Amino acid sequence: MNPVSWRWMWRDGDETIGYGEIVLGIAPKANTLLADQLFSPSLLLAERIERGLIDLGGKTVVELGAGCALPSLLASTMPAPRTPQLVVITDYPSDEILSNLAKNVAQNSHLVQASCKVVWEGYEWGQDASPILEHLHHGMGFDVVILSDLLYFDTSHAALAESVVALLGRHKEARVYAAAGKYTAWNVCEKFLEELRGKGISWSKEMAGTDAAAGEWLGREVRGVSRAGLDGRKGNCWWWVGEWS
Repeated sequence: MNPVSWRWMWRDGDETIGYGEIVLGIAPKANTLLADQLFSPSLLLAERIERGLIDLGGKTVVELGAGCALPSLLASTMPAPRTPQLVVITDYPSDEILSNLAKNVAQNSHLVQASCKVVWEGYEWGQDASPILEHLHHGMGFDVVILSDLLYFDTSHAALAESVVALLGRHKEARVYAAAGKYTAWNVCEKFLEELRGKGISWSKEMAGTDAAAGEWLGREVRGVSRAGLDGRKGNCWWWVGEWS
């Protein structure tokens, strides 16, 4: 299935997404990294964060290839005790992508919990991760790494895996939360998972049917999309949780 057929985009004079109170802009289409779209896995991860199925309370979080950054921005708005202490949002250092990211952070800043610090940064996978780690007081790695629909870029798997290993804290509670649309071939997903298995990450796989509410949308209202439509988008995803072996 072509991923473009599963994107979300609204045109109300400009391109915006409404997820409850959160309003997000979409980067201009003048890039080749699909940052001009919001795919189903971002909504899936956001819904799971909202439901408390992804534990971020008091943790440090980094999102790679964030696009419009729905999962990480939503995380920053979660009330205590589910509020992360730090959210670092990253994407490819393109002017179009980063200017949109900066705008999204700014226009939702009034929703961010006072105890959560949110920063954004340009970052190319596989490059030196030390500028991202400098946002941590200890610089020893993040508690959580979020990967939303990044496995589609199969030629970048090695670079992405390198960045995950560099950024993920070396402790038993550290987690990688990854999601992919089923339009990404299973063997392509497995190739990435195996890349990280070779670097010491083990995975548990979840998909529609393993969660009692897997096929039912239980998140906030998404402007312009019916509940049935959200059910379908959610069911069109795989997701995994990774941790150090």
